[in-house]
Amino acid sequence: MPRDKALELAEDRHLDLVLVSPNANPPVCKILDYGKYKYDIQKRAKEAKKKQKSIQVKEIRLTSFIEEHDINVKAKTAIKFLQDGDKVKVSLRFRGREMGHQDKGREVMARFADTVSEYGTLEKKPASEGRSLIMFIAPKTDKK
Repeated sequence: MPRDKALELAEDRHLDLVLVSPNANPPVCKILDYGKYKYDIQKRAKEAKKKQKSIQVKEIRLTSFIEEHDINVKAKTAIKFLQDGDKVKVSLRFRGREMGHQDKGREVMARFADTVSEYGTLEKKPASEGRSLIMFIAPKTDKK
């Protein structure tokens, strides 16, 4: 129908004429309440955003000469993070002369990774960045 007639029809019903598909030949329009239409779109977008799970990266710091009990305590914290669906960044900082014992730091990282291996997978192996060793552990995804 002609544009003027469509506008007149919309005005008679106290609604708006909304252009739905401008690229179609002829263009497609709808008669509806534009305010309600925008509100519905906004509501759907908010619902979609609510259902998304944002993954955060939590950090755990270790030292190269850490005791077994302390590793277990930090591992429990990391396991809690992994169960919540967050990634864990494990960093081990070498201080002073500890740089000469990087093998000891790698052992600590391996023990830590072994402790949390039931709940997470090693995403990035321990790598040196300056005076630190850094590794990432991602939560395990159950594919059933």
